[in-house]
Amino acid sequence: MRNTARWAAALGLTAAAVCGPLTGSAVAAPASLYAPSALVLTTGHGDSATTVTPERAVTLSCAPTATGTHPAAAEACAELRGIGGDFTALKARADVHCTRLYDPVVVTVQGVWQGQRVAYERTFGNACAKDALGSSVFAF
Repeated sequence: MRNTARWAAALGLTAAAVCGPLTGSAVAAPASLYAPSALVLTTGHGDSATTVTPERAVTLSCAPTATGTHPAAAEACAELRGIGGDFTALKARADVHCTRLYDPVVVTVQGVWQGQRVAYERTFGNACAKDALGSSVFAF
């Protein structure tokens, strides 16, 4: 009977030593089922982002739902999902004609799109050329 009690105690202590570290906060669980998508979009007048003070800035978060200070967050997120977050895929509409007045507008995007770092900058000849994208992404 004494051996049975020793074996039971030994097995109990072994199980506690082996399984103890596996409980509690030692096992990391993912914070979310969605890859992060949080962006800061800016716009301003000038030739490049290094020489321009942003005139407007908005935030846009697309996972799990569209939120942020962007005035059309749901539409912008849907559009970005449609192009896979590739800002270079935003093209001007063919039915919009702008003057050639040079008053450059710079847009920038910094942040994370579906877990991948994003840094985008584009200079348009004027506000009309930026608006010709017909995109809700830069409509703020």
